[in-house]
Amino acid sequence: MTDATASAAAAASGGTLRVGVLGSGGIATAPYGVLPNIHHFAPRVAVTALADVVEDQARAVAGQFGIPAAFGSLDAMLEGADLDAVVNLTPIPVHAETSRRILEAGKHLASEKPLAATLAEADELIELAAARSLSVVCAPPDLLYEPYERAAALVRDGALGRVAFARVRSSHAGPGGGPAGWPSDPSWFYREGSGPLLDMGVYGIHEITGILGPARRVTAFAGVTEPVRTVRGGPFKGLEMPVTAPDNCLFMLDFGDSVYAVVDGTFNVLAARSPKVEIFGRRGVLNILRPDGPDLELYRTDIADGVDGWVEPTAPLATDTRRATYGRALLVGHLADVVLDGAAPVLTAEHARHALEIMLGVTVSAAEGRAVELTTTF
Repeated sequence: MTDATASAAAAASGGTLRVGVLGSGGIATAPYGVLPNIHHFAPRVAVTALADVVEDQARAVAGQFGIPAAFGSLDAMLEGADLDAVVNLTPIPVHAETSRRILEAGKHLASEKPLAATLAEADELIELAAARSLSVVCAPPDLLYEPYERAAALVRDGALGRVAFARVRSSHAGPGGGPAGWPSDPSWFYREGSGPLLDMGVYGIHEITGILGPARRVTAFAGVTEPVRTVRGGPFKGLEMPVTAPDNCLFMLDFGDSVYAVVDGTFNVLAARSPKVEIFGRRGVLNILRPDGPDLELYRTDIADGVDGWVEPTAPLATDTRRATYGRALLVGHLADVVLDGAAPVLTAEHARHALEIMLGVTVSAAEGRAVELTTTF
C-alpha cells in the first residue's frame, strides 16, 4: 500500500469520505446531478474540493454549493486538497486518463460511464486499483434503483420460469433533440468518441446484463440517420451539429442457452410508451419502468397456483424512489458504503469493463457484418 493509499484509507476509516469532484458540468450541477443531491449522504460524504479546466466555472460552482476549495486542474486538486476519493465527471474521451491519475494518487474512484475507451485501458484501471487496495464504482447507477434490484431477484428466484428474451429501450431524442434544447453546446455528443451507444446504450447494457448476467456474443447494426442535426431549443437553438458518430444503433445480445436481448442505443427516440425493459420467460413477464404504469409489474402463469395474468399485489412490487431522491449522487453514496462499511460493490469496474466490451463489439459487428464473441465477465 502506498503512502497516499494508506492516508486515504486512514481518513476514510474515521466515518467520513472526503470527496473531490472532477468536472462542473451538467452531471455535477443539474437537478439530478451529484452536487444538488449529495447532502443526502452527509455526514458520511463531504465534498471538500472541485476541479474543472475552466477554473472560473469551478470557483463559481464551488461557491454555489459551499465547497471549500476550487482548482483549475485535476493535478492541482490532488496536490492541494485532502481527499479520500474523486468523482470523475469528465467527458467520455478522457475518462481513462483522468481515472488512472486519480488511482495513481491513491484515491478511491467513482467514475462516470463508460469506464474507458479500450479494454486495455479498463484492464489497467482494474489492475491499478487492485494493486493499491482502492475501490472503484462506475456509472450508470440503475442497478441500485429498486425496480432493477427486485427484477433481478425475481429472475434469480425463477418467477419467470426459463427466460427466453428481453427488449431494452436505452435511448432518447439526443442532446438538443427535444424542445427544451440543451444547457451547453451538445455538438460533441454527435462526434467520434461519443455518440448514443456510449452515452445511452450503456444504460441498457448495464441493466440487462445486471439482471441476466454476462453476455457471450453481440450482433449489431449502426449508422447515421442525418448528417447534420439542429438544436431545437434552449440557449443553442438553431446550432447545426455535424454527425460523425453513428447516431442509430440496434444490437442483439446472446447470453447462451437460447437467451437473447434486443437493445437500442440511438438518438432517434422522440417519445415512447413502452416499458424501459421487458423480460419474457416461459412462465412470466416483467415490465420495468412503464411510463403509464407501475415501476415494476409482473405477469405470471402457473396452473398449479391458478395464476394466469398480471399480478396485482396489495403493495407495489417495487417503487423507483432512489433515482428521484438521490439522482447521480447515488453513485457516490454507493462508494461510501463500499469504502466505509466494506459493502460489496454492485457497480463494479469489472461489470463496466464487460459493458465496454459489448459496446466495442457493437462497433465491430456493425462495421464487419458479423457476430462478435465476448470474452469478459463480472
